[in-house]
Amino acid sequence: MCTILVIDDEKGILGMIKETLTRFGHNVEIAIDGIEGIQKFDVGRYDMVITDMRMPRLDGKGVVQHIRNSHRNSVPILGITGTPWQTQDSDFDAVLSKPFPLLELVESVKKLLTIPTKRESSA
Repeated sequence: MCTILVIDDEKGILGMIKETLTRFGHNVEIAIDGIEGIQKFDVGRYDMVITDMRMPRLDGKGVVQHIRNSHRNSVPILGITGTPWQTQDSDFDAVLSKPFPLLELVESVKKLLTIPTKRESSA
């Protein structure tokens, strides 16, 4: 079982992702914005992070930057966004455009958890 941190300021999306991934056997923790997300990341042990791009206080790019500068910088990060053009030149391992089919979310998670990330394969 993998532990996944999901960060999004929309409670409905958080609930949908948590319920879906839990049904597929994952342990899911949630955060309502980027600040809470990086606080949880710093003290928790996560196999993957899923984060929205546009959030108050700290956006998805800030979350990615924090994780990539941490000692656990190889944790896979899946970006979810309604503005996919804003993820160009970012360090996400993959990006899903909102709205996305739940099966696509599950497949993206599965792929990122089984394939070495860019940072792991270049080490």
